[in-house]
Amino acid sequence: MSTLALLSIAVVSVLLLLFLVIKVKMSAFVALLLVSLITAIIAGIDLQQIMPTLIAGMGSTLGSITIIVGLGAILGKMIEVSGGAEALASYFSKLLGVKRTTAAVTIAGFILGIPIFVDVGFIILAPIVLGFAKISKTPPLVYGLPVAVAMLAVHVIVPPHPGPVAAAGLLTADVGLLTLWGILICIPTAIVGFITAKIIVKRYLKNHQNLTEDSEILLQEAPDVNNFKDNAKAPSVGLIISLILIPIGLIMLGTVSATALPKDHAFYGLTQLLGSPGCALLVALGLAFYFIGIKRGWSTGKIGSVMDSALPTAAVVIMVTGGGGVFGKVLAESGVGNALASALDSLGIPLMMAAFLISAALRASQGSATVAILTTAGLVLEATAGLPDIQRVFVTIAIGFGALGFSHINDSFFWILTRYLGISIADGIKTWTVITSITGITGFLITYCISLMI
Repeated sequence: MSTLALLSIAVVSVLLLLFLVIKVKMSAFVALLLVSLITAIIAGIDLQQIMPTLIAGMGSTLGSITIIVGLGAILGKMIEVSGGAEALASYFSKLLGVKRTTAAVTIAGFILGIPIFVDVGFIILAPIVLGFAKISKTPPLVYGLPVAVAMLAVHVIVPPHPGPVAAAGLLTADVGLLTLWGILICIPTAIVGFITAKIIVKRYLKNHQNLTEDSEILLQEAPDVNNFKDNAKAPSVGLIISLILIPIGLIMLGTVSATALPKDHAFYGLTQLLGSPGCALLVALGLAFYFIGIKRGWSTGKIGSVMDSALPTAAVVIMVTGGGGVFGKVLAESGVGNALASALDSLGIPLMMAAFLISAALRASQGSATVAILTTAGLVLEATAGLPDIQRVFVTIAIGFGALGFSHINDSFFWILTRYLGISIADGIKTWTVITSITGITGFLITYCISLMI
C-alpha cells in the first residue's frame, strides 16, 4: 500500500475516533477497539492476525501499567480518604504561597522524573496534584499538566530511561555526555513547558467556567466515599510525604543498583525486586495499611472497603489506556509510521532536523515515545557513523525531543493523564497535545542551536 494511502487511513481513523468519543459520546474504550478493528481491516492486515494484533496491543500496554495504576490508585485513595492529601496541600500552600505551589510541584516532578518512568511518577504524585487542586478549588490540570510535561521531558531525553539509553547504544553516543547535556537542555525546555502549560491552562479555565463531564471521574467523590470518612485527625504531613517518597526511593535504588552493582552481587536481585514499581508501591501500601489504617483506629473491614473503592476509577484508567495501546499497535503494524518516516527521510534535509522530524512523525503516527526513539535511531544509524561523539549525543537528544511532542489519542499516557485530571478527550488535545508539541519543538531548537556552537 502506498505511503499516501497509509497516511490517509491514519488520518481518517483518528478523525473517526474523535467523532465517536466527542460527538457520539461513545465509551472511549469501545470506540478505541472499534476504530482499531476497522483500521486494521482497511490497512490490509491479515484477517487472521487482526485479533491477535489487538490482543497483543492490549496485553503489552496493560502488562506494564495495570499493577502500577491499581496500586497507585489504592494508595492515593487511602491518602485522600484519611485527609492526608488535603493536609499536605494545605501545608505547602501556607509554606510557599498558593502562587508558588505549581512551580514547586513541577520542580519535584522534574527531579523525580529522572530515575522514574513518567507514568509511574505521575501516578505516585497524583494524590498531591489532586490535593492541591482541592485546596485551591481549581481543576487538577492546573497542577497536573506542568508536572506531566516536565516529567515527560526527562523521560525521553535522560538516561536511565529506556528510549534514550537504547538510542545511545545504537548510535554509540556517550551515555555520560547524554545525561549531562540532556539534563542541561531539559531545564530550559521544562521551563518553556511550564510557562506554556500555565498559559494554555489559563485560557482553558477562561473558556470552561464549569468543569467538563469527564472531570466528574476524579473531582467528584464516589457516592459512598463519605461513608469512609471519620472525625479522626488527618495523618501528619511527614507520614504522607514518606509514603510518596518511599516507593520513589526504592525505584531509584533499583535503577542505581542496576548500573552500580554486578549482576552476581548478593544484593543485586533484592534491589531489583524492591526497585520494581509494583513492589515499591506494595511496600508503600503496606505502610499505609498500618500507619493510615490500623494505627489510626480503622478496622480491617474499613481499610478493605476504602481500597476497593479506588478500583472502579482505576479500572476506567486501565481499560481506556489498554484501548489506546491497541490503537497504537494497529497503526504500527499497518506500516503508517514507517511510511511517514521513509517519506521524510527521502527529502534530503539536515541530519539533526531529519532525526527530529522522523521521530515526531513516528510519535504522532503510532503513539509510543520509546518506539519512536528506537525506530528513528535505527533509521539514522548509518548517517551518524562519521560524526564526532558530541554530535551523536545531540542527534540522540533531537530524536528524544521529536518523541516528546504530538502526544494524542494513540498514546497510552494521554489516556492516563486525561482520566486522572478529569478532562475530556477534546480538551486533552487542545491542552496536553499542544503543550507537548510546543515543548518538544522548543527542546529541539535549543539542542540545534547548541550543536552549531560546539
